[in-house]
Amino acid sequence: MKTLLLTGFEPFLKFTVNPTMKIVEELHGKVIGNYKIHSEVLTVDFQSSGEQLLTHIEALKPDAVISLGLAGGRFKMTPERIAINVKDGEPDNNGNTPVDEQIQAQGEAGYMSTLPVRAMVNRLLEEGLPAEVSNTAGTYLCNNVMYEGLHYAATQRPTLKSGFLHIPASHELAIEHGKIPSWSHEDLKKGVAVCIEVLSTDES
Repeated sequence: MKTLLLTGFEPFLKFTVNPTMKIVEELHGKVIGNYKIHSEVLTVDFQSSGEQLLTHIEALKPDAVISLGLAGGRFKMTPERIAINVKDGEPDNNGNTPVDEQIQAQGEAGYMSTLPVRAMVNRLLEEGLPAEVSNTAGTYLCNNVMYEGLHYAATQRPTLKSGFLHIPASHELAIEHGKIPSWSHEDLKKGVAVCIEVLSTDES
């Protein structure tokens, strides 16, 4: 059986709940398609989150990596098409505020996801879950982690499938936040599982 590294993030900025954290914790150890899931929660820190991801990849040696991130305000599940070599944005949880910094000095300007993003969107829609391909993961921690995973795959393990999936807020978070669209926790978790099933089918 293959192994999939599934990552989420801790709460950050004005989002006191991060649904990705709960999802990855609940899916840890589960079998979906051809994959056994190993989950990890990353810190929201520009200086360490990428290193954390790579440490987990080196230790686990997974066949694929899917990182999850909260896109508070989006109302669809959005697999990301590309990560760019830039970190920039609001303060992370330790107050770091990089401006126009490269993630990898010797890295490409961008890396395309090696996940079947279009097939994931099509299957999510078939399952009645709103979805579309996203063409920007931003320049905050989500893009940072996506880029690090793809750079590692491109330079160290070309067979490693890697990419990023942004999810909407959960109802729990939307109630606390007050002004963002949301999905039920069960639908969010189902959407993530559907994307893993698509990846499993794509590789079989």
